[in-house]
Amino acid sequence: MADLERAERLQIMLSSDELEALENWRYEKRMPSRAAAIRELLRLGLAAEGIPINGQGIKSRDFGVLSANGGEEGTE
Repeated sequence: MADLERAERLQIMLSSDELEALENWRYEKRMPSRAAAIRELLRLGLAAEGIPINGQGIKSRDFGVLSANGGEEGTE
């Protein structure tokens, strides 16, 4: 897994429609968590605006709780 430092916490409020859209997108993309989905959407949105961020090319699954073979990390 990538050695990442996440020193900042961000809290957001979503409408029920926004949350439903996020969850639908997350499940379609098989993202391991809401946080991973939000990070990926943020990265994609910034890239669409021409603002690349560090970590470009890192898969969202690298941020998640699932190992490469689909099991939970540390349970094998």
